[in-house]
Amino acid sequence: MLQPFFHQHQITIGRDHFFDLLKRNKLLVRTVKRSVHTTNSKHHFRRYPNLIKDFTPLKAHELWVSDITYIPLKNRFAYLFLITDAYSRKIVGFHVSDDMKVSSATLALKKALAQKPPETIVIHHSDRGIQYCSTAYVQLLQQHHAHISMTQNGDPYENAIAERVNGILKTELISKYYDTIDHAATHIARCITIYNYRRRHSSLNWQIPDEVHQQQGPQIRRWKNYYQINSKNKTTMQPT
Repeated sequence: MLQPFFHQHQITIGRDHFFDLLKRNKLLVRTVKRSVHTTNSKHHFRRYPNLIKDFTPLKAHELWVSDITYIPLKNRFAYLFLITDAYSRKIVGFHVSDDMKVSSATLALKKALAQKPPETIVIHHSDRGIQYCSTAYVQLLQQHHAHISMTQNGDPYENAIAERVNGILKTELISKYYDTIDHAATHIARCITIYNYRRRHSSLNWQIPDEVHQQQGPQIRRWKNYYQINSKNKTTMQPT
C-alpha cells in the first residue's frame, strides 16, 4: 500500500529498516496476552468431530469459524462472539455481550445465517465450548442444514483462523478497555467495519475481505494455509 508513496517521493527502504522506523516512532501494534478463558468444554452435550482437517474452502459460505474473546471494561469483562468466513476472512456475524450465555452466541449466528444464500451448505467450525454444543445453537445450525465441526483438543491450530482474527482485532483495532459495554459495542462495530472493508490481509494476497467474499476459486496466500489438503488422508465433503 505504501509503495506508490515511496516511489513518488523516491524513498528506498528495506523491510527491517522500515520496521525499525515504526518501532522508534511507537507505531508497531501492541501485543496482548490472553488472561481470561472463554471456553468451557466440561458439559454433557454432544461433541462433534473435526470435519475441516482436509478441507479447503473455494468460495464464501463454505466454511465458518467461530470463537469468543473477552473485552476488558473498566471494572469487569464483556465478551465478543465472532463468526468469520474462512475463505474471505470476512466477519459475517458478531455480538458484544455482558455474558457468555448461549443466547449471546445465537445472536451472532443469526446475523451470519441472515447473510448466507439459502441454497448454500456451510460447515460451522468451533471449539467444544458449551455455547456451541448447546441444544439451541445446534438446532439453529441444523435448521439451516449446516454441517457441525469442532476441535478435538486444546490446540489453537485446530481453530487457527478464528484465533488469528481475534488477534488482529485486539492488537490493531479494539481499544485496551472501555468504560461501558455500550461504548464497547459501538466502537467494536466500527472496528469490524474497518476490518471487513479496509484492512488488507497477507493470507489473501493483500486483498480486502469483502472483495474476496465476492470471488471463487483458490486464493494466492502469503501466509500459512491452515486447511491445506493432506494428500495422504483426503476426504470429500458431501451435503446431507
